[in-house]
Amino acid sequence: MTTRKIVFSGIQPTGDFHIGNYIGAVKRWVAEQDLYDNIFCIVDLHAITLYQDPNVLRGKIRQAAAVLLACGIDPQKSLLFVQSHVPAHAELAWILNCVTPIGWLERMTQYKDKSAKLESVSTGLLDYPVLMAADILLYQADCVPVGEDQKQHIELTRDVAQRFNTLYGETFVLPEGTIPKVGARIMGFDDPTVKMSKSIASDQKHHAVGLLDSPDQVWAVLKRATTDSGKEIVFSNEPGKAGVNNLLTVYQVLTGQTQTEIEKHFQGKLYGQLKREVADVIIETLKPIQERYNALMQDPNALDGILQRAAEQAATRAAPTLRKAKLNVGFVV
Repeated sequence: MTTRKIVFSGIQPTGDFHIGNYIGAVKRWVAEQDLYDNIFCIVDLHAITLYQDPNVLRGKIRQAAAVLLACGIDPQKSLLFVQSHVPAHAELAWILNCVTPIGWLERMTQYKDKSAKLESVSTGLLDYPVLMAADILLYQADCVPVGEDQKQHIELTRDVAQRFNTLYGETFVLPEGTIPKVGARIMGFDDPTVKMSKSIASDQKHHAVGLLDSPDQVWAVLKRATTDSGKEIVFSNEPGKAGVNNLLTVYQVLTGQTQTEIEKHFQGKLYGQLKREVADVIIETLKPIQERYNALMQDPNALDGILQRAAEQAATRAAPTLRKAKLNVGFVV
């Protein structure tokens, strides 16, 4: 019997899930549920490294769970839980803190970018990558699907795991970061040079399409999507074609067609037709997701029950690794 690889993925509950999240991560998570032993974590502990309104955050956590379930994450096939429901994450993070040089954290690109915009930087923001390492190592994950902007965090996770293993004996699997070949990095519709982002979308309404947006809202974003001054609708890595390429990438991932088929389909058509068809494909993709989401949100007790059962399963799976780490550092357990 072949043991399936353990794949860990985390997503923050802040902001609104957008089509970039779906294409870059969630769609693939759903498609690969039968291939891997998948663990999906709503990382609310990470979310509070920046201030969050408590009532808003509480709602966003439930919303994130409902969206992921509505997208097709199946509790019978995958483990979907809330990070703060499993105390082992914070406990292992502290142990790993004690073997992680502060210089490793200060060199992290995301930390430098975020801290440069703040007057006061929390310890949590600096320590974010260690908590991420704990999330991954706690379940002995083999693989972590990430975007290009998260590769450095996976490298640090491996460094921390290796340092711990060297100091205290073999304890953790060294995970590999994996990047999907198509659709891994969906760019903003308003600025195709910038990755589609929850934080930008909250400030700029034409930046992204939300997974819960109405058809009118989808079209309002797409009709203002950036293209270029040309006419040709083809896939291209040229900077001047970034907008068209982004729209075509969305279309390709959601329809499953090849680049050749898509370019033939749009041959002789105008950018307005491209935008309309991309909008239609997005609307059709979101319709069943929104129907399932609304049904889940109408029964909050059932949703909380799903999350409670998942937390119990996650805690059971995390316990052996945490115990081994404690034993290896010399704790009495």
